[in-house]
Amino acid sequence: MKKTLFAIAVAFAMVFALAACGSGSSGEETAPAEKTKVYVFAAASLNAVMADFEASYENANPDIDIVVNADSSGALLTQIQEGAPCDVFFSAAQKQMDELEGAGMVVEGTRTNVVNNQLVVVTQPDSDTAVTGLADIAKAKSIALADGSVPVGKYTRQAMINLGLLKEAEDPAAITTEEVSEQLGGVEISEQGNVSKVLAAVEEASSEVGTTYLSDTIGHEDSIKIIETVGYRLISLLSSRMMMLRRFIRSTDSIQT
Repeated sequence: MKKTLFAIAVAFAMVFALAACGSGSSGEETAPAEKTKVYVFAAASLNAVMADFEASYENANPDIDIVVNADSSGALLTQIQEGAPCDVFFSAAQKQMDELEGAGMVVEGTRTNVVNNQLVVVTQPDSDTAVTGLADIAKAKSIALADGSVPVGKYTRQAMINLGLLKEAEDPAAITTEEVSEQLGGVEISEQGNVSKVLAAVEEASSEVGTTYLSDTIGHEDSIKIIETVGYRLISLLSSRMMMLRRFIRSTDSIQT
């Protein structure tokens, strides 16, 4: 977690430095009348680490008020497109980044890969599940699975395709939850809107197993057991990506980078 926190802090400093270089500031010090709000949208898989980052960054920069909004990358993209205030966006997939960049909403030079993640299969600590990993996940009585628009849902579907559990598809994200259930032999699947909700469904034992990110299990060691960390041979490296949006036009002179 410390490694992830450090990576986010470094990336954050880099984008603010770039913004400061382009702000046209004369270098004169001015006392801010109030704290500068920085709106950060982060994929739900970074929820825990962002809480720690927010506290540490605001402690080092008392003139900054970081406002974090954590949800699925797809939901955050929709909010941004609908006009929600967002200065910095951490996405779990390239698709959302590509859409914003294509719309000319990204500050040039601020798009970067921040941290790597892995897909995991989880259950309750005292579970007697017969599931030993993604390959035999159909043995579960119920599965918590993010829908295809959520990056972890897409990655899970791609890994299942690579295992031969699901049929080949041009876009794994387009495979519906109903189709996944059918191809897994009719197992009950509880569709969830983001990784945090998948985790909650497993913790509450409303689902026997689920797939989420390794980073999401941090801090939940007492309520979650990792059955398998899915290897990179089944799903390519998962990276959280960061970019600064063009609405960030305030001076960054007060921010320590």
